[in-house]
Formats: sequence, C-alpha cells, structure tokens
Amino acid sequence: MSEEIVTLTIDGIEVKAKKGTTILETARKVGIDIPTLCFLKDINEVGDCRMCIVEVEGRRGFATSCIQKVEEGMVVHTKTPDILEARRVILDLIISNHAKDCLTCTRSGNCELQELATKLNVLNIEYPGEMSKHEVDELSPSIVRDFNKCILCRRCVATCKNVQKIGAIDCINRGFESCISTVGNYSLNDVNCTNCGQCIQACPTGALHEKETIDDVWMKLKDKDTYVVVQTAPAVRVALGEEFGMDIGTNVTGKMVTALKRLGFDKVFDTNTGADFTIMEEANEFIERIQKNDCLPMITSCSPGWIKYIEMNYPELLPHLSTCKSPHQMFGALIKTYFAKKQGIDPSKIYVVSVMPCIAKKFERQREEMKNEDLCDVDNVITTRELSRMIKQANIEFTKLEDSEFDNPMGEATGAAAIFGTTGGVMEAALRTAQDTLTGKDLPQIDFEQVRGGDGIKRATINIAGKDIKVVAASGLANAQEIMKEIKSGKADYQFVEIMACPGGCVMGGGQPIKSSKIRSEVDVRKLRADALYSIDEKSTIRKSHENPIIKQIYKEYLNKPGSEIAHKLLHTHYTERPKYKLDLK
Repeated sequence: MSEEIVTLTIDGIEVKAKKGTTILETARKVGIDIPTLCFLKDINEVGDCRMCIVEVEGRRGFATSCIQKVEEGMVVHTKTPDILEARRVILDLIISNHAKDCLTCTRSGNCELQELATKLNVLNIEYPGEMSKHEVDELSPSIVRDFNKCILCRRCVATCKNVQKIGAIDCINRGFESCISTVGNYSLNDVNCTNCGQCIQACPTGALHEKETIDDVWMKLKDKDTYVVVQTAPAVRVALGEEFGMDIGTNVTGKMVTALKRLGFDKVFDTNTGADFTIMEEANEFIERIQKNDCLPMITSCSPGWIKYIEMNYPELLPHLSTCKSPHQMFGALIKTYFAKKQGIDPSKIYVVSVMPCIAKKFERQREEMKNEDLCDVDNVITTRELSRMIKQANIEFTKLEDSEFDNPMGEATGAAAIFGTTGGVMEAALRTAQDTLTGKDLPQIDFEQVRGGDGIKRATINIAGKDIKVVAASGLANAQEIMKEIKSGKADYQFVEIMACPGGCVMGGGQPIKSSKIRSEVDVRKLRADALYSIDEKSTIRKSHENPIIKQIYKEYLNKPGSEIAHKLLHTHYTERPKYKLDLK
C-alpha cells in the first residue's frame, strides 16, 4: 500500500511530505531550521518547551511544530515577527531561572540553551523574577546532577525511562517547585541509577555531567615520585577528534597518542591489548561452559552499567555472567604486576589512568572486587570529553599533531580488540578465537556479519566446529531487559549473550562527545563511529586476539595459559546482589 503524500508550503517553499510527518521534520528536510530544546527524535517528542512554535494560516494561536502533523494545503510560517518575539519571550523566561555561570560550565560552547540565546539575540533578561535554588548532587562516582542548570525539558527523563527502562529520575512537584529528581529526592548514588550516562548525552545544558577527575591526573603528572600510565579504550579514538571540530567518526589514534605523550604520561598504552586478554579468557571460559554444558548462556561482563543493572534487577542470573574483568581493569592489573616487575617499578608508585567512553567505568574502578593486594587495578578514569579538556588546557593544537605509536612492551593489539567499542564486537572477537581453539585450525572466517549493525537486539545461529551456537547481542538496557526476561522464563536457548548498557555500544557511551538534538536527528552518529572501528579491524595485520605476539609472550612469561590460577587471580572477578535503593524509601 503506497504512502499518502501531502503538499504544503513552508516559508514560501512548496514541500511534499508523507502524511503523518511533523512540520519540524518536514521543514528540516528542506533546510528550514526551527529551534528546539525539549525535542529529541524518537525519544522526547512532547512539545513542552514551545521553542518550535510556528504559524499555520487559518488557525488561531501558534502550532507546536515538533508534534503538529502536516496536512494537505497547509501554509506554514516559521519566522514571522510575532513568532520571533514569542520565542524570545519563552527563552527569556527559561534563562531567568537558569544559573548564569556559563564561562565556568562544563558545557560552555556546547550548550543548546547558550546557542539559542546567541541565535535569538537574548542578551538581557527582561523577566528576572525569583530563581529556584537546589543543592548539587555530587555523591555518585560517575554523575553530577545540578538542577540549577535544568530547563525542565525532560529529555533525560525520557531517555532513562523509555530508552533504558530504568526510571531513576522523573519530574516531581508542580508549578514553580517542579524539578527533575529521584525517588524520595535522594542522590543518584542511592537509587537505581546504573551510571550509564545516557541522561548526560540527552541533556541540552550542564544540568547533568560526568564527575570530573582531571585535576587528580594533573597532580599525579606533576609528582616526580609517581609513574603515571595511561590507557585508551577503542571507542575513544573514533570520537575524540569531534571535540576539536573534526568529522564524526574520524580515527585520530596517532594524534591522540602524541597528545597523551605531550601531556606528560610516562607510558601510553592501548586498552585494546587489554581487550585481547579479555577475549583469551572469555573465549576459554565459553569453551569450558559449552563442553560441560554448564551455566549457559554465558553473558559478557565488559559493560559496568550492565553489571550494576543485573546485580540490582536479576541477581538470580549472576552465575551466567562471565567472570572476566573488563579490558581496562585486566590491563590495569597486568600493568601493576607483570609490567611493574618487568620494569623494576614499585607497583604502589604506579598510577593507572583509563581514558574511557563510559562514565560507569568511574563507578567500576572503585569497586572492592577490582583490587589486587590492596591496590586498585585502575586509579582514575576520565572520559573522552575530559581528555579533550586536558588537551585544551595544555594549549595543544590537536589537529596539527603528528601521529605517534603506542608504547611497548604492551602497546600491540589486534583488529578483534578494536571492535570491542561497538555492539556485537565483543561477541565477534570471542567467536574468532573460540572457533580456532575448538577446531585447532586457523580458519579464514573472520567477519561475523550476523552480530553487526545498529539493531538493539541481534539474534543469530553460528556453526562452530560442527556445533550450532545460538547467540544474541543486545545494546541498551531496555533491550537487555527483554533478553533477561527470555532467559529467566526459560524461553531462550542461547549459549552466548553479549550485552552493552549504552544503545549502540561504547561508541555511544555516556562519556563520549555530546551531539545536539538536531545533529542526532540528522546524522547516524553510532554508525559513523562504528564504521571507523570496523575499518581499523579490516586494516589490521592481526585480526584474532590469540595471534597477538604480546599476548602470547605474556602468557608464556607470566600467566601460563587462559584460565590459569594466576590468570583467575588477576583477570577475573565476581559479582554480588545489589539493592536498588541504599536508603529506606518507604
């Protein structure tokens, strides 16, 4: 059945659009920009902020373009004097109850409210009025919540409730007292927040941001008695350039390494090497479970937001989790043991910094389970955004940097490790090693297209060594919930499950560069970043983790073999049932 097409006029331009399309979407397709604040495509389309108002001939009042559907013969005006004045008044009222510390705000220069104020020439506040005052919530190790900068757009609420199916935050109270808060108005640290940070990605202002720890890194870099090692996750290298005006998905590995060396780190290592270790241990664990038909399906454990989610919501399924630590935690443990011994450095003098696309890693690194001999595997986690701030603070012209290589002896990684940063990548990397191990052959099968792509859930049956393996890769906690329900009910017969907390995987992590709602509605950011990781994989000389010479060397010299006693001590962990709420909220 063919779709009905309507013809309308927007600002004098005749436009054809599918019936059911909104005025906003139709206008943007023909290059007519209508400002928005609360709008987030497919997530928050409610028309609350009223910034997107337009005039429709023959109708009284203004129409809200993000929810108003197009109609045959409709004549729309988006920038009449009345509309422009109304938008300025609306924006004036929003800003009147907004903190004015823009110069010191973490979102300065990348704030949708600030951008609109400039565009609409709102320079003075005509309606100052009374401002609401709220305490800043800084108890979470990952997220800072500052309602003084909130504009009540509810984008964070819709993301947490509808995309992630968590519902840790919502709008409470009424009228002037309305605010976004948690159950009982407690800290995010004390409720069912998973620290995924998708609320930060949705926020148009600085009301939500990561808990910044770069001052601690600067202090350690100045300390001559501290040996500071940095490691960078795969997804960081295909997003960092965006903070310096480069195209989305540009691979800036070489420039990133150069910048880190100029910042003064003693060693610059690649978390991808840690990912190769994860695959060695995880593939071995998977093979053992398959052979024993024990505790299947095995579920990946690389995503700390996901781990916290299952600990709170499905503790009865914890035995299904792989016991492997995430790549940066494994790597941190090896840096403070194998590397420290090799270099003759006191492990207590080593300070490991992980640059991650994920703010939940800030929570993960301080877990008691992530320690060895009372030393944390990782001492500090900074996000992609925080690294960009450090580079800017050091006055380094990032785009002009030459390329450098990661440091040895732990700087070599495979293409399999690179794809860890996108949904399906962990599973694909593990399958490459598992199939070679089970068959005893170097099989030509490299690409497992069945688990690639942007779908939130990807199911497939893959034949390995004559045995059909049913797998599923899910990203986003709403999709994780669906898979968990299948497993819990006994309806699922998967053998291997990959879950990432963030929709699309680490490339869309809570610590990645923030894109405006307009860019997010027009560009597939996930695909561009993921494609860059797949390109790294395709161009890699070695594309299977078990073929990495560094990995072979360290197992030979130190770890013995995957699953050995020392490997379990350093590279594996355990999980614990966790209450959703730390306080009595009754």
